[in-house]
Amino acid sequence: MKKDYYEILGISKSASAEEIKKAYRKKAIEYHPDKNPGNKDAEENFKKAAEAYEVLSDPNKKAKYDQYGHAAFDGNGGFGGGGGMNMDDIFSQFGDIFGGGFGGFSGFGGGGGQRRMKGSNLRIKVKLTLEEIANGVEKKVKVKRKIQAPGVSYKTCGTCNGSGQVLRVTNTILGRMQTATTCPTCGGAGQSISSKPADADSQGMILEDETVSIKIPAGVVNDMQLKVSGKGNDAPGNGIPGDLIVAIEEIEHEFLKREGENLHYDLYISVAEAALGVSKEIEAVGGKVRIKLEEGIQSGKILRLKGKGIPSINSYGNGDLLVHINVWTPKTLNKEQRQFFEKMLTDENFIPHPEKTDKSFFEKVKDMFS
Repeated sequence: MKKDYYEILGISKSASAEEIKKAYRKKAIEYHPDKNPGNKDAEENFKKAAEAYEVLSDPNKKAKYDQYGHAAFDGNGGFGGGGGMNMDDIFSQFGDIFGGGFGGFSGFGGGGGQRRMKGSNLRIKVKLTLEEIANGVEKKVKVKRKIQAPGVSYKTCGTCNGSGQVLRVTNTILGRMQTATTCPTCGGAGQSISSKPADADSQGMILEDETVSIKIPAGVVNDMQLKVSGKGNDAPGNGIPGDLIVAIEEIEHEFLKREGENLHYDLYISVAEAALGVSKEIEAVGGKVRIKLEEGIQSGKILRLKGKGIPSINSYGNGDLLVHINVWTPKTLNKEQRQFFEKMLTDENFIPHPEKTDKSFFEKVKDMFS
């Protein structure tokens, strides 16, 4: 089981953005590869700290993590336990957390090598039916992404000599301080284009259609975002591709209404059906189900079908299907029907005698939230 992000950074859920950043900085320095050469455990802890910071430093991701835990980023979402993220990725995204050469550290490997640029992210919206959300689904989508054009060649940047950074030394009362900033000429790539095809843009990129497969886990919610790593735009040179951000859009079901993991269904029955009791077929995810209504069932009664709702994205089981009984009163009557009901006005069986189990609407609402 993956370790809690707050526990990794040693902070509480109420920590401020500055406290989160400070905690990550402390862990990153403690486990930095330059400080722990050849130590695989330290490298793994360094990656875990970066993974935790990547989520908790982003308000949207933090909100989803607080609500759904690690499951919010399963199915190609988040880092996936450092999955696919290497040291270059981390320094590319979070190198600035060290303040530019903080404490004498110099990026990965202690060699002061160039920082790899990361391509821009792409965003798409995927529409899902309630059945697809309930079962999970693999979607194939076509995206138009920038890739490096064939035949592009690069040369070493003359400003930073291929490091991607420009070093500055400043004299302070504490001594000489060295800082590193991104090279203004190459943007941190350490390279510039020496030749490119005519159809490539200024960065040597061309647009290409690609079909991407997206595995969407069961239980996702409307507006949730998943991440497919490396399927965004390429970056110039030997950069890291951006990511494909997938926003979930839930298609409204004709009969079923979703509330978290639970589903609601309005069942309308006649006065005769309510009095006699019947067997009714109703809509459910994955097909119809048959339920038995007892004699004398009351309007407003809620029947709970356990486990017939939506799976929890945190794998806590399925929600329920709540069937709301509505006894429909006819608006027009023929002569015979009218005579029958007129006779029943004073009949003992037709005079309301609600029992304690026949709760009012307000009592039921109170029970639902108590």
